[in-house]
Amino acid sequence: MTARPGPHNLITDVPGLRVGNAEDAAAFTGVTVIVPGSRAVAAVDVRGGAPGTRETDALAPENLVDAVDAVVLAGGSVYGLDAAGAVVAQLGAEGRGFRLANSSLVAPVVPSAILFDLANGGDKAWGAEPPYRRLGRAALAAAADRFALGNAGAGLGAKAGAYKGGLGSASIITDDGLIVGALVAANPFGSPVMPGTTTLWAWPFELDGELGHQAPPTDYRAAPDWPSDTKNPTLGRTNTTIGVVATNAALTPAEAKRVAIMAQDGYARACRPIHTATDGDVIFALAMGSWDAPETPRPLLVSRIGMLAADCAARALARGVYEAKTVGGIPAYRDLKP
Repeated sequence: MTARPGPHNLITDVPGLRVGNAEDAAAFTGVTVIVPGSRAVAAVDVRGGAPGTRETDALAPENLVDAVDAVVLAGGSVYGLDAAGAVVAQLGAEGRGFRLANSSLVAPVVPSAILFDLANGGDKAWGAEPPYRRLGRAALAAAADRFALGNAGAGLGAKAGAYKGGLGSASIITDDGLIVGALVAANPFGSPVMPGTTTLWAWPFELDGELGHQAPPTDYRAAPDWPSDTKNPTLGRTNTTIGVVATNAALTPAEAKRVAIMAQDGYARACRPIHTATDGDVIFALAMGSWDAPETPRPLLVSRIGMLAADCAARALARGVYEAKTVGGIPAYRDLKP
């Protein structure tokens, strides 16, 4: 069975999803909002040692919440969590959310994860008014089926090892109509580039030249004890890769959780080291439920989706780095590659 990228090679190739970005260029930070057309079954997997999240406990399969109204990815560390509050308020005003019994009120469910870009440059002297509520509203209003990559949204202030990080996305469609997509804001401590080469770790997963037609490494022998192009270890907790994978399949919360767990392997395929003590790596999984799945044993179907989600996550992380541009003294991968 063959597979190919979707028409946009974005997570929005999964029907019903829209994505919006908003940036504050002066503060060198931004927000990305993922919006399903209707409430989507969701799960989350947290692997990093220094995560920053909101509403993730509610997504545990044994808990009441079984669907979300949006997912927010933001820069700004703890300040960036404010963006989700603005998205909740706007969706609530529009009547979107979990409808409360015997009431006209709704409770939008909007889980969120943040990355640490506070030390990557920009004017963060915002006092008592961080920009994230404003950016959350703007990103929600901008949600569409096409969106910018690289220095955009939550990826604006990102740094991936020694290189400029960014926002990346990728998708895949199989012959039988299964669609899987990923969106990643890449800000890892580790390096996306194989030591001693200009080859991205994710090179085997590239489709249709999305990473500039990566060539297999010719001079790579063995990984060193510690890559030289990670971030400066003295910077401490200045990291985190956050993202979302999505599918047009119908999944239960427990099945979506397994997909999220498997999708984290995509981060490991595209960056080394990953899930460190100073990273806050998080990935959400959304199931849109529009695909008429073939008669397949459920464990096999879920495993197939998880495998494709991991591939898409690897491509999306690498694409965020590939599409990023040099800014704020952080060199872009394409400016360093001969």
